[in-house]
Amino acid sequence: MNRDKICPSQLKITDMRFTDIVGAPMDCTILRLETNQGLVGYGEIRDFSNKFYALTLKRLLLGENPCNINRIFRKIRQFGGHARQGGGVSGIEVALWDLAGKAYGIPVYQMLGGKNRDKIRVYCDTDVDGKHTPEDMGNALLSRMNAGFTMLKMDLGIDLLVDIEGAINAPLGYVDTLRQFSQQELSFGITNKEFADFMSVPHPFTFVSITKKGLDYLENYVKIIREMIGYEIPLAIDHIGHVDLQSCIQLGQRLEKYNIAWMEDCTPWFYTGQWQQLCQSVPVKMCTGEDIYLLENFMPLFEKKAVSVIHPDVLTAGGIGETKRIIDTAEQYGIAAVVHMAETPIGALAAAHVCAASGDNLVAMEYHSHDVPWWNDIVTGTDGPIVKDGFITLSDKPGLGFDDVDEAVLMEHMNPKRKGLFEPTDEWNNEWSHDRIWG
Repeated sequence: MNRDKICPSQLKITDMRFTDIVGAPMDCTILRLETNQGLVGYGEIRDFSNKFYALTLKRLLLGENPCNINRIFRKIRQFGGHARQGGGVSGIEVALWDLAGKAYGIPVYQMLGGKNRDKIRVYCDTDVDGKHTPEDMGNALLSRMNAGFTMLKMDLGIDLLVDIEGAINAPLGYVDTLRQFSQQELSFGITNKEFADFMSVPHPFTFVSITKKGLDYLENYVKIIREMIGYEIPLAIDHIGHVDLQSCIQLGQRLEKYNIAWMEDCTPWFYTGQWQQLCQSVPVKMCTGEDIYLLENFMPLFEKKAVSVIHPDVLTAGGIGETKRIIDTAEQYGIAAVVHMAETPIGALAAAHVCAASGDNLVAMEYHSHDVPWWNDIVTGTDGPIVKDGFITLSDKPGLGFDDVDEAVLMEHMNPKRKGLFEPTDEWNNEWSHDRIWG
């Protein structure tokens, strides 16, 4: 694309198209906005979401100048929601920043006010598939450290306890169901209605708790890992499970001695009072936020001092601009921020631009694709690996900082249930609704 021929004031959105892929490491949807001048911008729908959250908004985008990011966001923000329901608005917003940056020839971080840091620290989320020992997890974490990562995160939850008799206290049949479907949860293969119903009960209402035997096992699991990786590197924990608040408090109190960086999503984010209780009862930092849409919904947690760390996801929170506002506001309340990210290089670069421009409370961003050898190949023109030695260094390329997507790579990893490479979506062009929410 010859940028000299681009007239930003005359740009118009003409189409929105998608490609769905698998194994990156999640199911991901890449979004492309096209314009009347041939310029395209890329965004991404949140992992394990669906493009229909964006398609319903196409009618509000056609004919708009993508450089008017705030105007368009004001039009579409009412149609977003929490968790994966925020994927449409957020993915579109990211593509607008990419287009605007390309149109004016500047990187996104510059449009956000410039860089506050040259390198973005990355914490590596680490999985071990299937049944495993603490030594297996310790070795996986050591491999990350050997690759240059200076912060780590791992899962530590009741899925580790399903084969240990007497480790979980729950209504009869619960453990059998958990055992049967635990691998489905890890892969988000929620095609079974029984499992979907099972996982849709909020933590306080499952009446599941971890017994002393279970707490002993989890504590020893962490003890062995700390003996392997040492105590100097920050190590966060996630995916504790849909267990009661008391179990999370007991677990957190036991893990204090192992210097846990934070405990993540111990209870649904909207139970502010429970987060307050966790913060007051557990010396380990409490973290939530990946499923929260818009700054206004973080405010109760901020105002009640109910968390020590937030971890918004750019592809849920409302996009690049809204995530920056969330992090900046958290700083005013003395709350640290890490950015949740389990998506393709498009989502990763969007998060990295936010991190580069954010204040001193920004600690690091997540990376979940260390074991995906083709992850970097999804995009072209990044001048080497996006994540190198545990950090991301952004270039001065315009927009998100890559040239294009590699369609051959997308074809190779296309979601077999959602086939199609950036096919037209003309059937959504003329949909209409009376959207005004006031009389």
